[in-house]
Amino acid sequence: MKRLGRYLAGYKKETFLAPLFKMLEALLELLVPVVVKNIIDTGIAGQNKPYVAKMCGLLALIALVGLGVSLTAQYFAARAAVGASAALRGDLLAHTLTFSYADNDRFGASTLIARLTGDVDQIQNGINLTLRLLLRSPFAVFGAMIAAFAVDKATALTFAAVIPALFAVVAAVMAVSVPLYRKVRERMDGLIVSQRGALNGVRVIRAFGREKTEEGKFRRANSLLTAASIKAGNISALINPLTCVLVNAAIIVLLHAGAIRVNGGAMTQGEVVAQYNYMTRILVELIKLANLIITITKSIACANRAAGVLETPSSMAWPEESAEPDKDAPAVELDGVGFTYPGARESSLEGVSLTVRKGERIGVIGATGSGKTTLVNLIPRFFDATQGAVKLFGHDVKEYSEEALNRLVAVAPQKAVLFRGTIRENLLWGNAAAADEELNVAVAAAQAGDVLAAKTGGLDEPVEENGRNFSGGQKQRLTVARALVKKAPILILDDAASALDLATEARLRTALAALPERPAVFTVSQRVSSVMGCDRIIVADDGKIAGIGTHEELLRTCPAYREICASQGMTPQRDASAASFT
Repeated sequence: MKRLGRYLAGYKKETFLAPLFKMLEALLELLVPVVVKNIIDTGIAGQNKPYVAKMCGLLALIALVGLGVSLTAQYFAARAAVGASAALRGDLLAHTLTFSYADNDRFGASTLIARLTGDVDQIQNGINLTLRLLLRSPFAVFGAMIAAFAVDKATALTFAAVIPALFAVVAAVMAVSVPLYRKVRERMDGLIVSQRGALNGVRVIRAFGREKTEEGKFRRANSLLTAASIKAGNISALINPLTCVLVNAAIIVLLHAGAIRVNGGAMTQGEVVAQYNYMTRILVELIKLANLIITITKSIACANRAAGVLETPSSMAWPEESAEPDKDAPAVELDGVGFTYPGARESSLEGVSLTVRKGERIGVIGATGSGKTTLVNLIPRFFDATQGAVKLFGHDVKEYSEEALNRLVAVAPQKAVLFRGTIRENLLWGNAAAADEELNVAVAAAQAGDVLAAKTGGLDEPVEENGRNFSGGQKQRLTVARALVKKAPILILDDAASALDLATEARLRTALAALPERPAVFTVSQRVSSVMGCDRIIVADDGKIAGIGTHEELLRTCPAYREICASQGMTPQRDASAASFT
């Protein structure tokens, strides 16, 4: 919470002027009962119509000035709330982008989205109302009590008795409701996870006729959220009736005591009306304060969740000064590398040692879950190895800055992702300064030339969200082109050609082998035909390396590789024809 306070530091003027103008508005409202008292006691009692008209004009002026003051306060409060929440949202996004894969897995995408959107919106609303009402309402309440003593001390004792009771009610309700609203936000996370999973997998759900099952999951998550919301709402709802009961009881006592004093000549009728107005003013302000407390309660719960993200350091630390790559050293060195996912009982990789020179083509093959993607994810430092060391060009990956490491490694990930914009904008992610000629060369090498030819806009063809206006194969080729634009000395293709036909994939391999920058290429695949032409092939088997060598060597020495070949119908006789594609 303290950390979130710094977002208002840039709006000191607004955070000072907003409550100041709201207190000025409250002060003007406190003058109204005094004016009404004078109208009754002086104007009406004395049949003085000009005086009544003058006082009515004064009331109109107070209303007009109050409107201007209120709008000014609203402007400053909104400016501070919107500005601070925008800065908070930006910092949350920037901080989440520093998270490692493990950090993202720990929070979950749905939870992070909820904290970036709904939680920040609630914080913005809380800041706005706090600046407007947090000082105004107590100022109006105590101001009304002081004004009531100025009018008549005897009846004002009622105010002194009821106000502490009212604040006690508000404090008690807030103490109980804050943890309840925190639980509501947690249940909201569960509902968002359920919705996101259903929406992302809607085609699979329909294909297997699982609509009723998913609907049941949603209903259960929604029921938990509803129950938590109702419980928190029931507690918060006690504020209004309890304050109304206390204030109305005080009004009854006030009117009874006032009637006795008027009958005895100790008070005037106008003073009784003024005291009544001050008491109702207290009721109105406390209802506002009660609603504010509910909003603040929700905002505190959301602020704690947002602070939880900001206060969670990335599990991956980067050095302030980066090492300089040694171009004569091997491109990649794995020395006894092992990796265990957070919370997992067994390791996903064990004892991997490998040296790869620049320009060498490395294939990685194995069954699903054998550790292929885990292995290549350690090279760009998506995860840190839990055992051994990963070195690039003579230095441990931990010695490179994030920017320097990004320059060394280009990745075409397992899932092809394109972003909303144009083809050009997506390709420029690889190199923001790349000219059109470089983009076209990368597109041609990735065998995506026909993709551009089929689009009337060429490089400026619009790309919809997640590239849904492109086929799977088109997205994969554009993803490979984006990696090639980077011209990094290490290129990782993580099953990035799985949607391509064999002939197109063969042409892609040929183009990669002819790249002038001669990067070290890691090709991850489950297809033997995709890796058999590589200089060396790594066979992953249940987190271990079952064999390393050329296709022919592995056929002789590695049973796991022979089994994979046999399962895909790759016999030694058929190998020769397949190898002709490379």
